[in-house]
Amino acid sequence: MSQDTRTRLKQWLESGEARLQPLTLPQRELWEASPVPAGDVSNHICALINVRGPITPQGCEAAVQKVAEKQEVFRLSFLPGKDGPMQMIRKSTRQMLHFRELSHSEQQPEALEELAQEIFRRPFDMVGGPLYRSEVLRRSADDHVLVLAIHHAIADGWTVGVFVQDLFAAYMQGLRGVPGGLPPVPLSYTEWGAAERAFWQPAVLAQRSAFWKERLADSTLLWDPPAAPAALSGERRRWVTSAPAAVGRAVRELARRNGATLFSTLLAAFQVTLSKWTGKDDVLVGTPVANRTKQAARETMGYCAGIVPLRGRIDPDRTFSERLRMVHDATIDSFANAMPFAELVRAVGAPQVPGQNPVFQVRFALQNHPVPDISVNGMSLQLRMRSTGTCRFDLACEITEEGEALELVWLVRPDLFSPEDIQNLHLMYLDVLKSVCNSPEILTAALMTTL
Repeated sequence: MSQDTRTRLKQWLESGEARLQPLTLPQRELWEASPVPAGDVSNHICALINVRGPITPQGCEAAVQKVAEKQEVFRLSFLPGKDGPMQMIRKSTRQMLHFRELSHSEQQPEALEELAQEIFRRPFDMVGGPLYRSEVLRRSADDHVLVLAIHHAIADGWTVGVFVQDLFAAYMQGLRGVPGGLPPVPLSYTEWGAAERAFWQPAVLAQRSAFWKERLADSTLLWDPPAAPAALSGERRRWVTSAPAAVGRAVRELARRNGATLFSTLLAAFQVTLSKWTGKDDVLVGTPVANRTKQAARETMGYCAGIVPLRGRIDPDRTFSERLRMVHDATIDSFANAMPFAELVRAVGAPQVPGQNPVFQVRFALQNHPVPDISVNGMSLQLRMRSTGTCRFDLACEITEEGEALELVWLVRPDLFSPEDIQNLHLMYLDVLKSVCNSPEILTAALMTTL
């Protein structure tokens, strides 16, 4: 840290322009239980927001400023210290929005993707902040793409949906000449963090720790990590594909008939697929959980999400229907015992190995956080999240409902798996889904040998 930066930070703190707060429990995961530095670009969350309507640079800048005044994470950065980093929240900050007129060639899909990637991949100043950037790419007078990059330390998937709602409200407020800012958020991010710390007292942590020590005892890796890990920085390879609407309908019907959720049904089939793909009968994955149990937190931008390990043992003599009910029950049990991931890692004594997640190698997620599409008075905002990968996992499968179909995004560590490997895994997963939908009473052994 330069002397100029130190002087500036000291002035902020002494003048009351900034205040310090401990890390929230989810933030601790990035500093304490991640194989990459917290500031690595792989921790960026990225979104494309298609905006229809005659918007102006001045109106957008004013709207983003109002969102920054309402949501304190837009004014948050991190101050390093000998006992670990602290959140630093400023009273005010400059808004980070730029406008760019696109040429005809830049409007082509490949060129637009390249521009978005350049915005996504630029590192943030974790100390000076702000930890987000947005750029409006203008294709025509009433057709724009707002590219948003925001650091995971201040955001999760839910956060981006809140941003879209607040941004639209702020822009319409300015358009109508309504004075003042947005209504204050019911629960600030630091208030949410303080409530979480107050809840997770030693007795509660001990109870949950006992559950996870038993649940994760003697779990094994699905594959051996590389002897010499590749460079830890950089995004995972990303491949977007889908399951047809017919498969989506069949999976939902299978879940309904068995009294299970869509997530549990997709997970049960995924565990079988991973078992066949790896030859292992003990399959452990991690999944995100929104962790916004308080109604007031649903309007709060910030990193609130948690991570829950889900373990499944593959018994070849059970039918898929039996297995599905077991997975559903085990998933509910695991979610009910969720605890801060950094504390879970400490509780189970998972070793910290450079380049590896300390508990599991695979992330599996059904992305069902609110993704608003807003349209009123000739203006519309349509959010599309970007699964950009994270170096905290070797492999990830993220599923999003697209009408009746299912979008699948595969994120892979390129030094471990080739594109052909992942295409084969995807086809194997689709075959498992189709087979169990057609014959729910099929034995797991048959799934493992015939696909």
